[in-house]
Parts: sequence; structure tokens; C-alpha cells
Amino acid sequence: MNNRRFLPLIIITFSVLIVVILLSSSLFFTIKPGERGVIFDRFTGLKRDKIYEPGFHVKAPWNELILYDVTETQIEEPLDVLDKNGLSIKVDISVRFHPVFSRVGYLHEIFRGDYVNRLVIPEVRSTVRKVMGRYTAEEIYSTKRSEVEVSIVNETKDILDENFITMRALLIRSINLPEQIKMAIENKLKQEQEALAYQFRLDREKSEAERMRIQAEGEARANAIINSSLTDELLKMRGIEATIRLAESENAKVIVIGSGEGGLPLILGNN
Repeated sequence: MNNRRFLPLIIITFSVLIVVILLSSSLFFTIKPGERGVIFDRFTGLKRDKIYEPGFHVKAPWNELILYDVTETQIEEPLDVLDKNGLSIKVDISVRFHPVFSRVGYLHEIFRGDYVNRLVIPEVRSTVRKVMGRYTAEEIYSTKRSEVEVSIVNETKDILDENFITMRALLIRSINLPEQIKMAIENKLKQEQEALAYQFRLDREKSEAERMRIQAEGEARANAIINSSLTDELLKMRGIEATIRLAESENAKVIVIGSGEGGLPLILGNN
């Protein structure tokens, strides 16, 4: 009798349990590492500011869960671009990026789930063509390649940042010119290097000639000063001093006074 009294409660509990089991896939969900989730409420709309992070979560069964892969993505794009003079250039670009974790709701509202094809790829193509269109083929290929790469990276990053995409890297893997243009540029660069080397040699030889001229002028001025100071009286005095020093030395010698040129002593040694 007492068991029959609890029978309705048991039936209700069992029924609720069955319903929960049947609706479990709509009530409970798990966000995996590298994912973020956003909820679309059928009554109030997209909850773009409520971002679900990795873990176990519960939602109303009538709401839709939208999952976003936020791991780093890489795309490789071969492009045909025109330089400043209208010359066709083939370029290979590699881009690594991921969506801003806290803004996947806004990203979904604007681009749905196809932001790579609707945002990233078109913007990368557009920026590469726009930047390279400001330079000549020679500048892109050699003289200003680093400047071109920096401009492409900075301008692409600015655009993607505005649309909730974090760009990790943009690399120009290769730049291919028509073979004739490439050979012409390489020959020109080679000639410029040879001209620079020749100019360096000329400058070095000019510097050496200038050094030798200055040295010769200095020696000439020194000799002129010395010659102007060598009077007959000074030479005679120096000769007498030398005679005295020789006379005081222990070596055997013969000194003839007054027999040398200008009246200077004539010194005769035993060797």
C-alpha cells in the first residue's frame, strides 16, 4: 500500500531521467583544447560577448553551439602581381594566423565560419598586390626586397587586427621574374659591383699618391730648412767638434790639420 503511494513520484522521476538522457547531447557539451564556443540563442540572438573556453558546460536545449578552432592556421598563396611598370611577377606567400580568442563571436557575426576564405586570403592578396605595385621589379627582386617585405607584413597585420585576426607571421617564400628580366637585373647588379670595386681601387690609389706627395713636400721643406742653416762657420765648428771626438777615441789615426776642403781636418786612419 505504501509503495503505491510513491509510484507516481517514481514514474515522474524515471520520465525526467529518460528525457534528460535523450536531451543530453543538447544540454551538455565539452569544449576541447584549441577551441572556443559561442551560443546562438533562438530567442535573443547571438551571444557574441559570452565565449566558452575549454571544459564542460551546460546550455538550454533550444540554443545552438558554434565551435571555433582557434589553433594557428597556415595558408600558402601563389600570386601573380604587377610591379610599378606593369611587369608580371610570380610570388609565393605563406601566412600564419589565428582568430582573437575573445572575439570569435564578433568574427562569426561578420564572416560566419568562413573567415579564412572571406577575410584572410582576399586581404593578403590585396595587400601584396598593392604594396608590390609601388616598386619596380628590380627593387622587389634585389635592392628594396626587405623594405617590400616589411611593408607587406605591417599593412596586412593592421587590416587583420581590425577584423579580430592575429597574424603570427607572413613570409615571402619566393619571387620569380621572367628569365630575361632576371638576367638583366643580375648583370646590372654585377656591373654596379665591379664599378664600385674599380672606384674603390681608384680612390685608394689617389689616397696613396696624395700621401706620397705630402711626404715628399715635407721632406723637401725639411731639407730646405737644414740647407739654409748650414753656414761655413757652422760646418767648421762641427768639423772641429768631430776632430776632438776622434782624437779622444782609442783607435789609431792620423789627423792632418787644415788639409781638408774648406780648411777642415783631414783624418787618415790605419784601415
